[in-house]
Amino acid sequence: MSDSPLLELKGVSKNFGAVQALYKVDFKVHAGQVMALVGDNGAGKSTLIKGIAGIYPYDEGQVTFDGKDVSINSPRDCAELGIEIVYQDLALADNLDVVNNMFLGREKTQRFGVLDENGMEQAAKETLESLSVTTIRSVRQAVAGLSGGQRQAIAVAKAVMWNSKLVILDEPTAALGVAQTRQVLNLVRRLADRGLAVILITHNLHDIFEVADKVTVLRLGQNVGEYSPKTTTQQEIVHAITAGEMTHVPGMQEEA
Repeated sequence: MSDSPLLELKGVSKNFGAVQALYKVDFKVHAGQVMALVGDNGAGKSTLIKGIAGIYPYDEGQVTFDGKDVSINSPRDCAELGIEIVYQDLALADNLDVVNNMFLGREKTQRFGVLDENGMEQAAKETLESLSVTTIRSVRQAVAGLSGGQRQAIAVAKAVMWNSKLVILDEPTAALGVAQTRQVLNLVRRLADRGLAVILITHNLHDIFEVADKVTVLRLGQNVGEYSPKTTTQQEIVHAITAGEMTHVPGMQEEA
């Protein structure tokens, strides 16, 4: 893991009218690290991630990526930096096969605009093999016939195909069985072992203690602590989620 963060947010805030979704949040993740992002509903996790994604640009604060100050004002800006996000709904097309899902919107073409089917198929196979995804029988089978764990693997593989440096996973094990959850957690760990930075958003504390290197806790739009699973307990994380000390009480006027 590198000494300096790949992504660092300093004092980022976001308001939606009178609602303060984020208040001066500091957050960072290093290359080769799995950073879990946790908090109760309404804690600001989605707003923080959508700021990184360029969907809801922050109102204030500084964003540094790979050592440079950046402005992320659109999803295109996010993608050009090498940040890929796998949302909970996965955004896969059930009627298409694995290859066409992985290249959806980014198809390879040959002369005269003809799709390079063989090139895409080979690239899809190589990406899945590099992530040790062995449960998918054929990259030409329709996604509709895959299990939840297999679909998650396809979505992650799709994210890492494009020279990504940071992958953000939103509740990747939600609604999965025990065996499928294990497959996905192994995949998350392999991403970090390959040198990617990973932000893992989850409510499952067991998953966090399985794969995360660090845990950032948000409460009512504020960062109330960063913890190491090696030196903390699930009880401490739960306490931070529900009663972590905040520097600013929402709704209270700041002193002049």
